[in-house]
Amino acid sequence: MTDILVIGAGLIGMMCARELAHEGARVTLLERGEAGRESSWAGGGILSPLYPWRYPDAVSELARWSQQAYPALAEALREESGVDPERLDSGLLILDAEEKVAARQWADRFDARLDLCDGARVRALEPALGLTVEEALWLPEVGQVRNPRLTRALRGAVLKAGARLQEHTEVRALRIQAGRIQGVETADGFLNADQVVVAGGAWTAGLLADTGLELPVEPVRGQMLLFRASPDLLRHINLYQGRYVIPRRDGRVLVGSTLERVGFDKSTTGTARDDLHQAALQLVPALADCPLEQHWAGLRPGSPSGIPCIGPHPHCEGLYLNVGHYRNGVVLGPASVRLLVDQLSGRASFTDTSPYLFENSMIKIK
Repeated sequence: MTDILVIGAGLIGMMCARELAHEGARVTLLERGEAGRESSWAGGGILSPLYPWRYPDAVSELARWSQQAYPALAEALREESGVDPERLDSGLLILDAEEKVAARQWADRFDARLDLCDGARVRALEPALGLTVEEALWLPEVGQVRNPRLTRALRGAVLKAGARLQEHTEVRALRIQAGRIQGVETADGFLNADQVVVAGGAWTAGLLADTGLELPVEPVRGQMLLFRASPDLLRHINLYQGRYVIPRRDGRVLVGSTLERVGFDKSTTGTARDDLHQAALQLVPALADCPLEQHWAGLRPGSPSGIPCIGPHPHCEGLYLNVGHYRNGVVLGPASVRLLVDQLSGRASFTDTSPYLFENSMIKIK
């Protein structure tokens, strides 16, 4: 028998499988496609929510814990897998500073370093910037990881930890008897388990429908562009009016992202490409001379308030959820997994778990 089945081999699912295997559980990780190839691969890898003061404090609580955990985690994953996730301390420069009062209050609550910069300092921080702004918000502690490398590192670390990974294995139904999970039905047959963790991202709501749980998690498409530039072009992550540019270690510059509620459609569009391209040149005019290498889309697991649901299914013993991270799966991942593993192990965690239970996290905050 498998002790624990984890459904979904995105970043959250792979982190769960790795941690549970390290704690001695026998873990099988099931993925409908290929591990780490959905939203975990497609995003920007910024280790902070965008405009973090706009989120409930429960999101910042997880983000702060994860930010402190990432340096050691990235190094451990490199050692376990041989793949460097390329965590960088890039800093985040927010070029629309209208919410500086709310930003300062948030920074004080979470002991985050935040500086209000005048135009001269902005130009000194980012000489390639095309915008002229009078004020900007500078978060020097914000880092990034390179998503495709992070998911590759996690895949290798999961296997090294002794977990079993079954790709191209779609879970068709959860088998429940007398209010307790028994296992899952797949195209290849039934797999039994003492406990099941659902980390299926945007696809989770459909899987849970037969359990009597209406999970308000829906796919939200995000389109991205990638430019090939020189490593000395851009110094920091820059954010303006919801669009951002991210410099990678090798000089490539990632530009994102759109927010589109179009169901499970991962196709790219010319409209989004043109919009992102225009935003990129507004922020960094020199990108006009850089080749555009890639344009892709991913599906985020949108949730009502951005607070993920982490914890037991309210009506089924042995069934657990770790879903609904929306735009922040990378930065919230380590903390989300720590919370869930602590619950599975029956021990206290680093923070109160109640905000992340279904009945609290899946309610839209007004």
